Amino acid sequence: MSIDDRLDELGLTLPPAPAPAANYVPYVRSGNLLFVSGQISANEDGLILGRLGEDMETAEGAEAARRCGLALLAQVRAAVGSLDRVRQVVRLGGFVNSTAEFTEQPEVVNGCSDLMAQVFGDAGRHARAAISANALPRGVAVEIEAVFEVE
Repeated sequence: MSIDDRLDELGLTLPPAPAPAANYVPYVRSGNLLFVSGQISANEDGLILGRLGEDMETAEGAEAARRCGLALLAQVRAAVGSLDRVRQVVRLGGFVNSTAEFTEQPEVVNGCSDLMAQVFGDAGRHARAAISANALPRGVAVEIEAVFEVE
């Protein structure tokens, strides 16, 4: 089954690959590694804003992280043409806009990690960091960067 077929089976549609918001490129390929710049939480209505532990619950944060994952996949498709060229999700770096008291960053970033496993199976298992941030660009709830091994 192709990855596009799997996306259809999961009822997922990738957004257009977001354009950079500052002086950087959305991805860089070095050999068989594709480094994808941080993707911020957004949906069809715009940016997903909020701060975990203040005005956003863990489940809402996990959905924001899932949306970051969809944007990461859109960037990969833009970079290499097909998600079938992904051999391994190598690493995710997740940043969660949260209060000092909030400690469920791993559960929030699971929204993206779970998506990668659903889409790529064992090749979606990855190394990861889930880090608290006291602020993120534009006030978004989550930002996630990634490294993929591609052919």
